[in-house]
Amino acid sequence: MKRKILMKFSVISLVALCMVGSFSLCLVNASSLQNDSSNVREDITDEETTENSSTDTNRPKTRSNHLNFGTVRITKVANNQCNLVGVVQAYHNCDMLYLDLYLEQKSNGEYSTYKTWKFTSANAALLTKEINVLVPKNHYYRLVGYHAAKEGGIKESTTTQTKGVWIGD
Repeated sequence: MKRKILMKFSVISLVALCMVGSFSLCLVNASSLQNDSSNVREDITDEETTENSSTDTNRPKTRSNHLNFGTVRITKVANNQCNLVGVVQAYHNCDMLYLDLYLEQKSNGEYSTYKTWKFTSANAALLTKEINVLVPKNHYYRLVGYHAAKEGGIKESTTTQTKGVWIGD
């Protein structure tokens, strides 16, 4: 009799232990199925494109005598790399050309500056820079440019901004 009770108690304990173990296993498996937010694209807006590249070109708002235009381009090279191009084109050789590039990263629905570069060129009509950048993947990136030409005491400028390009998986 004592042996029968001990046997029933052992079987009930084993069943209870299996139930608790399988419940814990289910919880672990369920949590492992949740999406990793780092692999999920943020919602696309008018500020982004589905293309692998985006370009913007702009001229000064008022008629200018020195600065012709500025251009920026961002292109996805790999899932963690982008290529950036910035151009300042003047009508003639100027005392100084200025090119400021701002790589912006979108995170939580907002763009903020990720990296900045500033270039100048004296006695030139053209300033072009190309940069390959390794970036954290699975974000939208856009390129903002400041383009200026200075001749004598007159500085003419314009700005550019590409659409966001997805750099990631």
